[in-house]
Amino acid sequence: MSYSKLLSSLLLCGLALLSANSRADAWLIDVEGAIGPAVADHMVRGLEQAQEAGAELVILRIDTPGGLDTSMRQMIKAVLASPIPIIGYVAPSGARAASAGTYLLYATHIAAMAPGTNLGAATPVQLGSPGLPQLPDAKPKQEEGEGGSAPLPGTPMERKIVNDAVAYIQSLAQLRGRNAQWAEQAVREGASLSAVDALEMNVIDIVANSVNELLTQTHGLELELGNAVQTLDNEDLVVYHHPVDWRSEFLAVITDPNIAYVLMLVGIYGLIIEFYNPGFGVPGVVGAVCLLLALYALQVLPISYAGLGLILLGIALMTAEAFAPSFGILGLGGIVAFVVGSIMLMDTELPGYQIALPMIVAFAVFSVGVLVFALGMIMRGRRRAVVTGLDHLFGVQVPVESVTGGVAWVRLDGELWEVACEDSLAPDDTVTVNTIDDLVLQVSKDGRNT
Repeated sequence: MSYSKLLSSLLLCGLALLSANSRADAWLIDVEGAIGPAVADHMVRGLEQAQEAGAELVILRIDTPGGLDTSMRQMIKAVLASPIPIIGYVAPSGARAASAGTYLLYATHIAAMAPGTNLGAATPVQLGSPGLPQLPDAKPKQEEGEGGSAPLPGTPMERKIVNDAVAYIQSLAQLRGRNAQWAEQAVREGASLSAVDALEMNVIDIVANSVNELLTQTHGLELELGNAVQTLDNEDLVVYHHPVDWRSEFLAVITDPNIAYVLMLVGIYGLIIEFYNPGFGVPGVVGAVCLLLALYALQVLPISYAGLGLILLGIALMTAEAFAPSFGILGLGGIVAFVVGSIMLMDTELPGYQIALPMIVAFAVFSVGVLVFALGMIMRGRRRAVVTGLDHLFGVQVPVESVTGGVAWVRLDGELWEVACEDSLAPDDTVTVNTIDDLVLQVSKDGRNT
């Protein structure tokens, strides 16, 4: 085959690939696991890339127990602003759209579920410290409402959070024409529904066994996008499964509360070790990198600054204990502050965003070992007298080992030294080292100093 024919074939193949890649498809984006910064980043960037690729439709395949409110609202804002029709699909069978997943499903243009799935339990988890417990016979506080006095459980802050969540999900239900009354029950009472019941109660629009069946059922539906009405044309659409890229995977790792906690402590300890042992470099470099990664992760996580302050106070107290003569109140106070601060660090009650207690205990023990005992030994070692060089020989009493040709020799530190003395010396005489002159020890006999 000639080079011209080969070049022509390559050009034709390239044009075919370009035409295939430029075809508008349906994008499938997974929203899986606890909703947090990594899941939100993956979904939001996926919507942006689908828009840039000219996709005709986006399917959000949802399977989540819920997650952080800030990440959920970031995802919903992206859905509401999308110029592309978005289908929320709770799948596969056995999946759920609980808590934050229910809000996200309500926000999509079309809500669908696979058989054997459920949604609901959208009561917001209280942020911060829990309210004070009441006595078993205590009655809920009565507040005046439109219908007279009615019991309103919880603290004023809890009621504000719940009312805000109710208003938010009702606004989404009204926007998409779905059951707003049940949405309020899902928030106030933690109600849940199966796929079939959700379809009957106008909570969702479709029950589909697969993505292909979902595309078939939604073919020809009319949707309002902004001020225009768009008819879905799903015939022969090719589904592109948008993968989780390295950025989202990396973000998922470092925003794990346990990983962020470890990075923060490794960073702090690395810098402390570098400050007390300058010049080596490795602890300082590793500590600085880990601390910067931890700070990035913590700024997107719901942390308690009081807990962070207690951790830093505990480390400072345990470090100060290294300068004390013995283990005492500073070390004990530092351990207590460190453990309590670690428990309080995550300012949320979501199970997926709590630091494991065994890890807290392990780092508390490690901190005691590194900051109290290791640094204490270093500081006490620095305060000791110098035991290297020749100065440590001054004042040492040693017997004369031998006298050869009028020259006396003594043994110090395993070596023979020539000695000079104003008095005559004989073997086994005791001398005291006064100075060193050109590798000759100037001594005095019988401990009499010159």
